[in-house]
Amino acid sequence: MNDYPMVHRDPAPERYGRLRVRADDLGPAGWLAKEPGGQGAMGTVAGVAAPGFAAYARVLHPAQLDGRPVRWDTVAAAYGRRVGALTDWHEVLGVDRDHPHAGADGLPGVWDEQAWEGPTPPVVAQALIPVLARHTSTPQQCWFGLWDGYGQWDWDGVPTFPTPGRDEVLLSGALADAVSPVSMGEFAELPDLWWPQDRAWCVGGDVDLVSTYVGGTPELVADLLASPGLEAHPVGPDDRVG
Repeated sequence: MNDYPMVHRDPAPERYGRLRVRADDLGPAGWLAKEPGGQGAMGTVAGVAAPGFAAYARVLHPAQLDGRPVRWDTVAAAYGRRVGALTDWHEVLGVDRDHPHAGADGLPGVWDEQAWEGPTPPVVAQALIPVLARHTSTPQQCWFGLWDGYGQWDWDGVPTFPTPGRDEVLLSGALADAVSPVSMGEFAELPDLWWPQDRAWCVGGDVDLVSTYVGGTPELVADLLASPGLEAHPVGPDDRVG
């Protein structure tokens, strides 16, 4: 018999940061499966965020230099390249997709940590929140999805709702509280999905991605593209994700 080490997981919390874990009713997430086109195809923008919106944006997760965020276009310019709406991080570095860590040592004076891989990083979330708040009538009443596969917590027995490729725990709280899980420690990932009660927009991320995707109105997307704290590009619902 193989004697594998036990992986310790903490009991599922009642609150995730300031967000409440909702095990009582998954109804608020039901609309995600009812939009035209279903939930969107796995591996597409609409499959990560949600289908049915008039416009979408891709928000890039920054690289770092000495702990400070670095834009992709800054890194690309250092290599003589440009960043487009569908550019992958390995293309910025000029390395093969099958060997994405070939350039992991960075470029002195430009970057020393790769683009953040996973759900929306706190520095991006902090810049997103004021923009999103301007485009919903219900910023104090929002819903969030957290992948039940994050390893620190034991979500067994907590109801989940499906998205393409993932099962999500439902959370609720104010939009500003989306960043509150960082107070729980290094491994408290931010939620993968965010949407307000009025469903004016939906934010989507994933553990395997270096971008966050937002569906909403053309006005919201224009606001995201113009935000100096974000590096964003317009995309379509059927565009592939990196």
